[in-house]
Amino acid sequence: MTPRELIAFENEVAERYNRGEITGPIHLSGGNENQLIDIFKEIPKDAWIFSAWRSHFHALLHGISPEKVMDQIMAGRSMNLNFPEYRFFTSAIVGGILPIAVGVASTGAKVWCFVGDMTAKCGVFHESDAFARGRDMDLQIVVEDNGMSTNTPTNYAWGSPMLRLEPKKYHYKREWPHVGSGTFVRF
Repeated sequence: MTPRELIAFENEVAERYNRGEITGPIHLSGGNENQLIDIFKEIPKDAWIFSAWRSHFHALLHGISPEKVMDQIMAGRSMNLNFPEYRFFTSAIVGGILPIAVGVASTGAKVWCFVGDMTAKCGVFHESDAFARGRDMDLQIVVEDNGMSTNTPTNYAWGSPMLRLEPKKYHYKREWPHVGSGTFVRF
């Protein structure tokens, strides 16, 4: 798809929404058409795509027909586009798609996961990224940074990244097991 086709698709969604034809919330994309087209040139056709609630462009660029995507949007599922036959899944839960993407990547599958900059500040993002990297999984996480955490500037909501303080860290060898005292106790 071209940038013009992507923009036309979102404009149609907006028009239908404004006429009251769509019975659920929508999250429209715009301004990132060229970046996504370039990214999707790198994604193999057999890769799994996981995304959040702003996923119309991802679905279209992954090869799902505009008619199928529009049918789901019209049914009120804009934020939950799921097409298993195309290896395409979304979740409207902030960060909720990341552990699922990691689980699929753990099978050896190629996985691409798209999240916003707000999600990139959450613990589940860092845990998922660390787990996948630590096991050398074929998982590529793409952070789509629009500078906003919903309707609040991300740096205002989360603090400036330049002010980040490094945590204190030390190493030790534990003397006790993870739980209990090392002796079986019957209660």
